[in-house]
Amino acid sequence: MPTTTKVSAGKPKVAGAVYRAPLGTALPTDASTSLPSAFVDMGYISEDGVTNSNSPDTEKIKSWGGQVVLIVSTEKPDTFQLTFLESLNANVLETVYGADNVTVSGNVITVRANASELGEFVYVIDVAMRGGAMKRIVIPDGALSELGDIVYKDDEAIGYEVTLDCMPDAAGNSHYEYIQTA
Repeated sequence: MPTTTKVSAGKPKVAGAVYRAPLGTALPTDASTSLPSAFVDMGYISEDGVTNSNSPDTEKIKSWGGQVVLIVSTEKPDTFQLTFLESLNANVLETVYGADNVTVSGNVITVRANASELGEFVYVIDVAMRGGAMKRIVIPDGALSELGDIVYKDDEAIGYEVTLDCMPDAAGNSHYEYIQTA
């Protein structure tokens, strides 16, 4: 029987919600264990939250006469879209411009914008759910594949709208989800 207690919304954890670590960092395998120190906090995310697109693309094969006789999967992209709001956070800037293109010296941040490879990272997204439940999304190998326009406007926060593509790990999985119910 359906129950409304199984319906939930996703909110960020108060202590942080999106984290990044170097590729190869030990992956968490549950929703509650503290992350290793290699994970850095990516700060505030826009009110739009995080959107996961994980739908297969298919091709319909038709027989002579037009009947669909076979559906084949042509690809199954797995992406996460979000907007980083902390434009003064070096971790965010390293994600957007590449770690080799961001330097911090005292209170001066220098960013070099160029066409160099951005690199891949491990990402973790922690989501607080209804009734004290927690969900942890673990992306073992994520690469920034799209960057939206960066707008500098007096009535809007500077944000970095990104799309992270999830690459398959050695087991062929593009991401993992762990849910701890209360």
